Amino acid sequence: MTAQKLHEIWVEQYEAAQGIKQRYGLKAAFDYLVAEKLLNFAEAAEEHREFARELPRFVSQVRLMFTPLEIRSHIARIERELHEKSLPNEDDDDLIKESPSTIAKRAGQFATIKELLTATELGTS
Repeated sequence: MTAQKLHEIWVEQYEAAQGIKQRYGLKAAFDYLVAEKLLNFAEAAEEHREFARELPRFVSQVRLMFTPLEIRSHIARIERELHEKSLPNEDDDDLIKESPSTIAKRAGQFATIKELLTATELGTS
């Protein structure tokens, strides 16, 4: 996939999140853009250099859409949700349950996103 195509993908996702924010609110937009799209993009960046090159631009745009307070608040909420998912629950009737290793991997990826979104400065190397 070309760098231009990757750029177009995350720009479309960013624009969609702006519409979601207006229509459904901040939480829905954050969950869509950060907990879903950015997290998936970062996961792909681990394996594909072209995603890794485009990731700082995507993160930079996300940082423009949400205030630092909104970012910290929603990251804390998502971390709590991830922690709750990792706890054993005897009353859980979910037929499709993520494995502990999948949950741990997702939490690690989210920690990377958290670091990128809350860093005082973004740099590239």
